[in-house]
Amino acid sequence: MSEQRVITAEDLHRMHWISDPVVSRQSGAICYISRTVSDKHDGYHSHIRMMDANGVRDIPFTAGEQDTAPAWSPDGSQIAFLRKQEHTRQVWLISAGGGEARVITNMEYGVSAFQWSPDGKALLFKTETDIDKKHEPHSEKNNHSEMPEATIVDRIKFKSDGVGLWNGRRSHLFLLDLLTKECIQLTSGAFDVASFAWSADSCKIAYTATKPSAECPDPDLRFSNDLFVVDREGKESKQMTDGNLSINSISYTPDGQFILMLADNRSHGFATLTKIYLIPANGGTYRALYEDLDHQLGYSCVSDMRSGGVRAPLFSQDGRYVYLQVTRNGSVHIGRFALNGSEHQIILRGEREIYQFDLAPDDNIIFAAADSLQPGDLFSYNRTNGEEKRLTHCNEELWAELSLSEPEMFTFNTSDDWPIQGWIMKPIDFKEGSKVPAILEIHGGPQLMYGHTFMHEFQLLAAAGYAVFYINPRGSQGYGQTHVNTVRGDYGGRDYQDLMEAVDYVIKTFPYIDETRIGVTGGSYGGFMTNWIVGHTKRFKAAVTQRSISNWISFHGVSDIGYLFTHDQIWGNPWDDLEKLWKHSPIAYVKNVQTPLLILHGEQDLRCPIEQAEQLFVALKQLGKVTRLVRFPDADHNLSRSGHPYLRISRLKHIIGWFEEHMEV
Repeated sequence: MSEQRVITAEDLHRMHWISDPVVSRQSGAICYISRTVSDKHDGYHSHIRMMDANGVRDIPFTAGEQDTAPAWSPDGSQIAFLRKQEHTRQVWLISAGGGEARVITNMEYGVSAFQWSPDGKALLFKTETDIDKKHEPHSEKNNHSEMPEATIVDRIKFKSDGVGLWNGRRSHLFLLDLLTKECIQLTSGAFDVASFAWSADSCKIAYTATKPSAECPDPDLRFSNDLFVVDREGKESKQMTDGNLSINSISYTPDGQFILMLADNRSHGFATLTKIYLIPANGGTYRALYEDLDHQLGYSCVSDMRSGGVRAPLFSQDGRYVYLQVTRNGSVHIGRFALNGSEHQIILRGEREIYQFDLAPDDNIIFAAADSLQPGDLFSYNRTNGEEKRLTHCNEELWAELSLSEPEMFTFNTSDDWPIQGWIMKPIDFKEGSKVPAILEIHGGPQLMYGHTFMHEFQLLAAAGYAVFYINPRGSQGYGQTHVNTVRGDYGGRDYQDLMEAVDYVIKTFPYIDETRIGVTGGSYGGFMTNWIVGHTKRFKAAVTQRSISNWISFHGVSDIGYLFTHDQIWGNPWDDLEKLWKHSPIAYVKNVQTPLLILHGEQDLRCPIEQAEQLFVALKQLGKVTRLVRFPDADHNLSRSGHPYLRISRLKHIIGWFEEHMEV
């Protein structure tokens, strides 16, 4: 074997990402998505692979450049999937035995999601539709097509990160009869369908949407949404909930008696833990299961390898249990919950991030998981004997070349005796007895969680000679309702103290850390906190703030979620609470900044718009501070996870370069 080397930013070009495992309930065969950077390094390619139930035979199954979202037909004979060609995604069908795929939808604006009917006779899918533009935002039309057109905006939610300005269309459900080829529209109106699910008898469809209510006539101002049921002809629609829930995903129970909702009751705003709710399928009062369970149900882990791992609830074959992800203590597990509320247990645990899974015959589990030393592979779990088996080694060739730093987990108690979990990574070339510089990494959200998963950025810093440490301060998910709710109304308070006490703990506990050479970086909320830190302490040698918030007053009006998020997290608005918003704004303390600060921001970031970076940069330059602004063209808030490969690499190099420029390695 050749001598191992350190990881580089360009190794991104050779990485493979595994996702979307789906299992045939008949044969146990597995389809999944393999994603790579394109040969020209100008984007990503993805295709479906097919694996035998025993994991021995694993072959490419489709040859499209962007094939995603595979789904087995109920009888196991066909696979439907989304294929992007030119500018739209359509649903395609291919025989489970292989052959030529054929397109079965032809929607003007493409298809964003779909589901087979349980009887296999129809497909339910979601697409955008034009609506009456006389009462909605639209572009003025004129007789001179070469002339620029003004955009008229009538709704507050007129833009969205990763999408851009609202196009005047709405997302609605359509039903395609696979026998007659008839396609009918099931929903319509000035609202967007979010999640949806078939009833067990294929006669009804449940969906979630935010519609006007008596209490809140403008649905864009609502924090919650509702559950609705419509028949398969689209003739009867019924509202099932009362506007007091925020519903994430839904599914009919196998017996057809209930609709299961993963939802929260907004009792702690955006920090409210997700619970299991059941509502009678024919209408009635919903109820929560396991109300006293102080864990986050679902996926809330941070990684620069993916943007998320959301999956609809899955049920055991006997219909008695639902299987869900559980975010807890730095890991994402799989839990099994009895639908009668009698018992629950974590059945797949470990120091890892299980980001997706599916149930195989006999309730065996096929799951995609990452850990601190690998970015994701497929595994199987045998329910009978409890054995796990690794099915793929998608990065084996590249990983054989690399020397990686393995994080060491630690827990410390803060000054108010609150336990905080964290990790530290040594530099790759660490020599015992030496002193090394260190970087504090701060995650976004803030209601997310660092965990036992692979981080390219952290490994690059370790390869460059830095120790890296990161924690889940109060405000993070994974440690219960009180922990995750603490940051609301207190940005820059207890969360800042947790981080500073983590620095103290690391310096005291790990003698190889050079306390005179510590840097700090973070993105989104982590960028806010980086900005806050450099305005409140001089202890850091250098800092890099990414896609950050600097001014809550302007953020309220320019972010795609600012008008809701600012109220929920800072407990104020600019006209009633100007002083409060300014007090929690890092830019208010810009005169105190003495730490060299690099500012990284995507030009199309609508979650934390680039004006937040521009304000901070201009103020720092005017005050004669050491700073630099790097703007990434056409990049949104997800640049670090799913942005253009060239820009992802550029971003990583800027981070390393700034620390090398201002910290002695």
